[in-house]
This record gives sequence, structure tokens and C-alpha cells, in this order.
Amino acid sequence: METYDTLIEGIDALRAQGYVEDFNLKQNCIECRNGKYKIFHEEFVINKSFHFDVNEDPSDQSILYAIESEKYNLKGILIN
Repeated sequence: METYDTLIEGIDALRAQGYVEDFNLKQNCIECRNGKYKIFHEEFVINKSFHFDVNEDPSDQSILYAIESEKYNLKGILIN
């Protein structure tokens, strides 16, 4: 199983694996390319997720998602 020590390390590794889109979370979908693609929950899968805890402060925690949409032939990341 893949693990990464830092968020940047995880982003770089996923980019090297072809996850090149930057997804943004919207109210009822994710989107990329400045809104060109609006992808709804049944149109994508989360292939991997990684949790990063910088310290015990909840505001310093991040989740990195590797997402793929076969419908649109897109692979990318979402950071929450």
C-alpha cells in the first residue's frame, strides 16, 4: 500500500501516475478546467485516499483523493 509523509509528496506521486486534473468540490458535483467539466457522483470513482496530519490541530489535517472519471476520460486529485 502506498504511503506518503507529506501532502506535496503524495501530490507529486499521483501526478506521476497520471492524476493530472485539479478537481474542485462543489455542492453537488466535482469540477475541473474552470467549470468545463461538472462530474456527478455516479460519474467518478475514488481510487485512493491519503490522510495527512501535520499535528493534532484539526485545521492542519488534509485528505488527498485520487479520482477517475471513465465517462470523461479524466484522472485527477482533490484535496480536502
